Amino acid sequence: MNWQSISFDWNQVRAFLVTAEEGSLSAAARSLDLTQPTLSRQVAALEETLGLALFERVGKSLVLTKSGLDLLEHVREMGDAANKISLFASGKDQTIDGKVSISASDVTSFEHLPGFIKLLKETAPLLEVEIVAENAISDLLRREADIAIRHVRPEQPDLIARLVAEASAGFYATQQFLDRHGVPNTAADLKNFPFIGFSDNENLIQHFSALGVQLDHNSFAANSGNGMVAWQLGIEGLGICIMSDTVAAKYPAMKRLELHMEPILFPIWLVTHRELHTSRKIRLVFDMLADYLKKLET
Repeated sequence: MNWQSISFDWNQVRAFLVTAEEGSLSAAARSLDLTQPTLSRQVAALEETLGLALFERVGKSLVLTKSGLDLLEHVREMGDAANKISLFASGKDQTIDGKVSISASDVTSFEHLPGFIKLLKETAPLLEVEIVAENAISDLLRREADIAIRHVRPEQPDLIARLVAEASAGFYATQQFLDRHGVPNTAADLKNFPFIGFSDNENLIQHFSALGVQLDHNSFAANSGNGMVAWQLGIEGLGICIMSDTVAAKYPAMKRLELHMEPILFPIWLVTHRELHTSRKIRLVFDMLADYLKKLET
C-alpha cells in the first residue's frame, strides 16, 4: 500500500459524509455539534484536497455531484469502520453499566430488539436495557426514552438523528385466505378483499389511497391498535395485512401478494439527544443498534 498517497483528513471526510446523509450543512453541523462555517470549511477543504466538486447548490438545497455520489459509497464504508473502531475501544470496557431505554413500535420491539439486546449484552454485560414498546412517538427531550427507532425524521433541532436504512413493506395473506377469496393481481383489486386494520383506520385508508388501494371503513374484517395482534389476525386468515418484508420473511405461512405496483418503502431513523456526545453507554448502544438495523435491511 502506498501510505503517502493517503493525505486526506478524517474530520473532512466525516463532514462530507454527515452532510450527504443529512442533506444540508445546518443539519450536519447540528449532528456533529459544530458551527456551520466550520463544517463548510471542512467540506471545502476535502474538495480542494481531492480536486473534485462534491456538492452543488440547487436553490437552498445541497445536491451531490456525480463525483460526490461516487465517493459517498466508499466514505460510508469508512464511516462503518470508524464506528467499529469506536465500539471496539469502548465495548470491551466492563465498566459500561447503568440503564438505557429504547423506544420502538410494538412490531420492531417484538421482532428485532430482543436479538439486538442479546448481541449487546455480549459486549456490555453490565448494561440494563429497557424496551419502551409503543406506537406513539416518545418525547426524547423529556427523557421518555434515551434512543428511539422512528419512521419519520424528527423536526426538533436538539435531537440527533441518523438514517440507518430504507426498508420495504408489502401486502400479505395466508394461502388458505387466498384460496377462499381469490388472488388479487393489482392494487385496484384489493378493494374487494377484507383487510386487517388498526385503531385509526382513517389514516390507514388515506395512506393506502396514496398507494392506489381504495378502501373504506367497511373493508376491515378486524382491527387492533397493537401491530403484532393485527399481524396474528392476518395469520389466522381473517384478512390482508401490510407488513415489513423483513418481519414477514420470518412467517412462511404469510404469502406476499404480487400486485405489480411501486415498492412500498419507509425510512428507519435512529434518534437520540445530545447526551450521545458525552455518555459512553448511549454512544455504544446507538452505534451498535444502527449497525444492527442496517444489516437487517441489507
